Amino acid sequence: MSPGLSVNRREFLKTGATGGAALVIGFYLSDVRLADQARDQEKKPPNPFDAWVHIGKDNRVTLILGKSEMGQGVYTALPMILAEELSLDWRKVKVEQAPTNPAIYDHGTGGSGSVAGSWLPLRRAGSAAREMLITAAAQRWNVVRDTCKAQNGGVLHGARKDFLTYGELVEDASKLPIPDFNTVPLKNSDDFAIVGKDTPRLDARAKSSGAAKFGIDSRVPGMLYAVIARCPVFGGKVAKFDATKAKAVPDVREVVQIESVGPGAFTAGGVAVLADNSWAATRGRAALEITWDEGPNANESSDSLRHDCVENASKPGKVVRNDGDADAALASSSKKIEAVYEFPFAPHATMEPMNCTVHIRPDGAEAWVPTQGPQWAQSVIAGVSKLPPEKVVVHTTLMGGGFGRRYQADFVMEAAQVAKAVGKPVMVLWTREDDMQHDFYRPASYHRMWGALDAQGNLAAWKHFQSSTSIAAMWRQNGTEQAENGEFGTAAFIPYKSANYRVEYTLAKSGVPRAWWRSVEHSTSGFVVESFVDELAAAAGVDPLEFRLRLMGDDRKIEDFTNPKEGKPLDTARLKGVLKLAAEKAGWSKPLPKGLGRGIAGYFSFDSYTAVVAEANIMDGKVRVHRLVYAVDCGRPVNPDGVRAQVESAAIYGLSAALHDAITIKGGRVEQSNFGDYEMPRMAETPKTEVHVIMSKEEPTGIGEPGLPVVAPAVCNAIFAATGKRIRRLPVRQEDLA
Repeated sequence: MSPGLSVNRREFLKTGATGGAALVIGFYLSDVRLADQARDQEKKPPNPFDAWVHIGKDNRVTLILGKSEMGQGVYTALPMILAEELSLDWRKVKVEQAPTNPAIYDHGTGGSGSVAGSWLPLRRAGSAAREMLITAAAQRWNVVRDTCKAQNGGVLHGARKDFLTYGELVEDASKLPIPDFNTVPLKNSDDFAIVGKDTPRLDARAKSSGAAKFGIDSRVPGMLYAVIARCPVFGGKVAKFDATKAKAVPDVREVVQIESVGPGAFTAGGVAVLADNSWAATRGRAALEITWDEGPNANESSDSLRHDCVENASKPGKVVRNDGDADAALASSSKKIEAVYEFPFAPHATMEPMNCTVHIRPDGAEAWVPTQGPQWAQSVIAGVSKLPPEKVVVHTTLMGGGFGRRYQADFVMEAAQVAKAVGKPVMVLWTREDDMQHDFYRPASYHRMWGALDAQGNLAAWKHFQSSTSIAAMWRQNGTEQAENGEFGTAAFIPYKSANYRVEYTLAKSGVPRAWWRSVEHSTSGFVVESFVDELAAAAGVDPLEFRLRLMGDDRKIEDFTNPKEGKPLDTARLKGVLKLAAEKAGWSKPLPKGLGRGIAGYFSFDSYTAVVAEANIMDGKVRVHRLVYAVDCGRPVNPDGVRAQVESAAIYGLSAALHDAITIKGGRVEQSNFGDYEMPRMAETPKTEVHVIMSKEEPTGIGEPGLPVVAPAVCNAIFAATGKRIRRLPVRQEDLA
C-alpha cells in the first residue's frame, strides 16, 4: 500500500493545513536505522504519518513535519531534499511544524536521525508529487508524457516550450492516484543541483537578528511566571514550608506546592512561586522558608560512587560479550597493559534554560514547549489536566539547544501541575542554577581495561569491564536486570581484530537522575576505546595511525553487536578512509614545534565515521588545544556547510566536558551551580577547526553527535605525544599533568 492512501486527503486538510485546492501527499519518515522504506513499512502501520507535502494553487510548497529545529539545521536540510526531487528552488519550500495529532503525525527528534531517516521518504514523496504533476500537464496538453519534464517549479513541454507552474496543475494532479512510493523514479544523483551544495541556513537571519521565537519568548495574555523550589537532594521532598515572606514580595501572586511524579522522581516536586514577572517569582522563591525531607540519597557522593565502582571492578561482572579466552591470553602474554578510565556526571547545559508555558481550560489545553518529544509533552499535559490528548495542543517552538535534555518532560509536567492548580496560563521558567542542579545527567562510569600483544605486535586480547549509573536502569521496565543495554555502543564491537575479546558490566547504583546526553554512550566509549588502543600502540612501539590501520586488517564489515538486526555494520574501509584523510590534511608525518603533540582518534557511531587529529600542548599548567582536523563520512552530505557546523559544535561540546569542570555530588546534591563553577570553553580557548567532509554517494547517516566521541581521545593522545603523560580520567585535572 502506498503512503498517502490510508489517510484521506480531505480529512488531512481539516486538521489545519493550508486549505483550498491543493496536491497533498502524506507519508512517514523511516526509522533512522532503516534505509529501505519497504522494510520499514513491514515494521510500522501506515499511520501515523510524520510528514505531509502540500502544494497550493499559489505555488507555495509546504513541508509539514513532526521534527523539531533545535539548532541542527533540519529546517534547511529537509526542504533541500524535497526541492531536489521536485525540481524547484529550495527556498520556495516552507517548513511548518506539525501539530500534535497522534492520529496523523508521529513526532520525535533525536539520535542524529532527522536527515538520515527523512532522506528516502522525502525523495519518494517529492518524486511522487513530481510524477503526478507531470501526468496532469501531459493530460492538459494532450501530449505524450515523456515529452514533459519538471523544471523550476513547473512542467515544461520540450517541443512546444509550453510551461505550467505547479500551482496551475495541482487541482488536476490532486485527482490522480498517488504512485507507489517503492517504485517511483528517483532523480539521478549525478543531476543533483541542490543536495550536496553548501547552503545558508534558512533560520540564520531570524536567529541573528533576534526575530526568531524560542520557547522562552512565549507570551500568553494573563500569563504568570513560576519558578520552583526543588529539594536540593535528589529524591527528597517538602516536609513543610512557610510562604508568608514570599507572598510579601511585590508582584508575587500565588504560592502552590506540587508533588513529585513517578518512580525515581521523574519530576522532583516542590513549591512554585507565581508572579507577574520572572524576577519577582525568583525573589519570592528566595524568601520561602522550607524544611526538606532529604530522603534516601542524602549520603551519596562522588567519592562514595567511585568507591562502589572500584569495588565492582574487583569482581567479575555480567558477561556482555565473550570471544575466545581473553583471560587465558592475558595470563600467557609477555606484553600486556592495564588501565582505568573514569568519567563524572555531565550536564546538558543548554543555552536556553528549561521552560514551558501551559494554559489549561475546562474544554482544552494549549502549550508552548521547546521540546524534542512533543507527543510526550502532550500526553503529560493530558494526564495532569484529565483531558483527552486530542484536546491538548502543543506548539513546538524553536529551542536553544537540545542535546537530549529536551527529550525529557519533567519541565512540562511541572508547568501542567502549576497551571492546573491556579487555573491560569503559566510559564514555568528554570534558572541556570536549576538547570545545572536538576538535570538528567550523562551517567558517571568507571572502566577497567586489559590488553595484550603477541610477538608480531598483533592484538592478542582485549578485555573491557565497565561499571556505570546506567540509563536503562532508570528508565526501562526491569532495567536493572539489563542495565548494560546502551552503555557500550561501539565498544562492544570494536574494529580492531582480536581472537580474544571479553566485555563485562556491573551496575553502579545511584539516586542521581541520568538520561541521554549528546552522543550518549559513545561519548565515554569513544574515549576508552581510542585512548586504550593508543596505549597499545605505544607499548608496541608503533605509530598510532599505522597501528590502528594494521589492527583493522583487511576491509570487512562488523555487525553492530548491540543492534544486530537494525544497526548498520561497521565498514572498516570507511573508518580507515576518515583516519587517513584526517592524517593527510593535518600533516601527520610533519614535525611539530617542541612541546606540541599530535593525537589521533577514529570512531563509528550513529552509522557515521569520524576521525580527528588534535594538536595540543600544556601552557601554564593547562591543556591548550591549538588545532583540530576532522574527516567525516556521514554518507551523502545534504548540506556540507551544515555538516561542518554540526561537527564544530560537537567538538566544542566534547571539549567542554573533557577540559573543564565535572558535576560532582556531595550530600546527595550537585555542588556546581552556574558557569562560574562549571566552565565552558571561552572564545580564546577555541581551537582552529577544519572539517573535511567526504562527498560520499552512500545514503546519509547521522552527524549531530558523531563529531563528539573522537575529540577527547585525540586531545589526550596529543597530550601524551607532547608530554608522555597519559590522561585516563575526565575532565583533565592539573595533578594528572604534573
